[in-house]
Amino acid sequence: MSVNNKRVFYVKYLANPIYIDILKARADVRLDRLENDSPVADFAPVLEAAHVYQVGAARDELAPHFHVHADLLKRTPNLLLVSSNGAGFDPVDVEACTAAGVLVVNQSGGNAHSVAEHALAMMLTLSKRIIQSDRRLRRERNVNRNDLVGNEVEHKTVGIVGLGNVGRRIAALCSTLLGMKVLAYDPYLSAEEMAARGGEKVELDELLRRADFVSISCPLDKGSRGMIGVREFALMQPHAYFVTTARGFIHDEDALLGALRDKRIAGAGLDVWSKEPPPPDHPLLQFDNVLASPHTAGVTTEARQNMGRIAAEQVLAALDGKRPPRVINPAVWPHYAERFHKAFGFTPG
Repeated sequence: MSVNNKRVFYVKYLANPIYIDILKARADVRLDRLENDSPVADFAPVLEAAHVYQVGAARDELAPHFHVHADLLKRTPNLLLVSSNGAGFDPVDVEACTAAGVLVVNQSGGNAHSVAEHALAMMLTLSKRIIQSDRRLRRERNVNRNDLVGNEVEHKTVGIVGLGNVGRRIAALCSTLLGMKVLAYDPYLSAEEMAARGGEKVELDELLRRADFVSISCPLDKGSRGMIGVREFALMQPHAYFVTTARGFIHDEDALLGALRDKRIAGAGLDVWSKEPPPPDHPLLQFDNVLASPHTAGVTTEARQNMGRIAAEQVLAALDGKRPPRVINPAVWPHYAERFHKAFGFTPG
């Protein structure tokens, strides 16, 4: 076995140190760490030699010149695989990777339990008005509890946009644990597949009209960017809550601001933002019926360890010539396989 002939690098962050432990157990793999402010003289040779880039999933935590775009791909002539730390892959231009013959994978499912629990916690906190109660107690004397009457979620309807790993877990928790009805919108799944995942397939407009809670759990792509705007918020019921643990830019923040200001919806739970973290004076943070977190839905000890482990396992599987289970751009495989053969002398798959 050749020593360090397979080159992997990352910038600043990994999901968990277990990733390093797993890769360092392999004598044929070299792992390099760069920083956002690493000088060109340090990072240029690492990029030029790299076969794998383990990239951060949070766009605002990664320096723009380390985002995976056409310019970076020109600097990485040997790059075969881009592996996102998370389920999302915002800093990656998937089309540019496909054109360059670079396989893109994520760690979908690795944090599904954590994200689903976070979405559920937001729904319950909003419905029971816990956040308003907490704030009132901290700033007022003689709080009248009758001003803080909440609602039970049993028999209410949750509308889940995106019934993938996270969405199906939300569906299971809502239906089995809380006795809620589950509607779901996912253009990539049949009604039968969605029923098996616990949701009744409906179109987006119907979901928005009927749901007491709208929960966003789809990935950010060309189809979902700006999907929830002024028109969509206007379709929601006045007593309904909007919850998102997916990605910023799927919903229009200005449109949500208008819906809350005009009391067209009852409140919102927001874990994702167009700028992360949002500034303290962000207009949406001024509402007592907005529950906010800084993209921490999937940030738990268990999820981070799971994500680090499956990321390392996927990278090693790919370097060993196997097909990774979480490929984002499967159409690239023939081009990727040809480039892989040139690099390592055998065809993967």
